Amino acid sequence: MHETIRTHLDEHLAVLQRVAGELPDAIAAAAALTIRGLAGGGKLLVMGNGGSAADAQHFAAELVGRFRCERAALAAIALSTDTSILTAVGNDYGFESIFSRQVEALARPGDVVFAISTSGRSPNVVKALAVARRLGCATIVLTGGDGGSALPLADAVITVPSGQTPLIQEAHLTIIHILCHLIEQASLREGRPAPA
Repeated sequence: MHETIRTHLDEHLAVLQRVAGELPDAIAAAAALTIRGLAGGGKLLVMGNGGSAADAQHFAAELVGRFRCERAALAAIALSTDTSILTAVGNDYGFESIFSRQVEALARPGDVVFAISTSGRSPNVVKALAVARRLGCATIVLTGGDGGSALPLADAVITVPSGQTPLIQEAHLTIIHILCHLIEQASLREGRPAPA
């Protein structure tokens, strides 16, 4: 049992060391794109399936609420949270449309559509990114492995250097927290007041 624990932690640390060495520029580019969209009055739409859906909700919650500092709320919506929309669209149009239909309804030019997918191959994510590009939104993909078919649809890409889903997801959460920190600091520099 202890050997399994140590092995997992060693693998986790090895991936994070590669993230630290290889991905700061990609993380900074994604943060800059998001900061620019929010500063221009846009909103962040975040999506993902399964564990990535939970990460999308976590990301949006940190921005609407707060990460570390008191500041004005930031406009972020997780597209995995409304069960009525998800089930209605899934039933009427198919699971591949659960995110693209929401992007079509909610996204406007200047918004940022942020996709979280460990493989970059989820059909519903890829379809939503295509709609976002057509609508004039900035697109960001947080993925792993070789990045999959989502890559050509992204203005910024963060690809965790691992092929193991659990390790990719663990790195994704760390990266999301870094993004939250950068976005929050930018918001404070812009002088957005804290709530009364």
